[in-house]
Amino acid sequence: MNRTVALNVAAIIAILLVASAVSSSDQPSSTQRIPQFENAHVKVWKSIIVPNAPLALHRHDHGRVIIALQGGTIKIEDQSGTSETHVWETGKAYWLPANPPRTMHTDVNVGDHPIEVMVVEVEDDKS
Repeated sequence: MNRTVALNVAAIIAILLVASAVSSSDQPSSTQRIPQFENAHVKVWKSIIVPNAPLALHRHDHGRVIIALQGGTIKIEDQSGTSETHVWETGKAYWLPANPPRTMHTDVNVGDHPIEVMVVEVEDDKS
């Protein structure tokens, strides 16, 4: 593992540890995306998706790891109307590939409590 990758991995682990330690007991009232860290290799953000408040239509040009800080059931709805449902367990990590070209989707929390995830998008995954 080269030094740059090792430093990126160390930074991501530190961010996740801090994020889980600072987790608040207050329930958020709105869906949020909170930037955490970014460089040429990865982009990291925390998403909180509350029930009945889906994320706006968007897309991902790169693959990403989802780490569930507070799990739940999410429905990813494509703009064409197709959807897939994922159950994310607290403390587990999941891989989601890049979106197909010219597609957009929204993320809908179909549960009754907020879902909180850390997203690590791999910016240089096509090299």
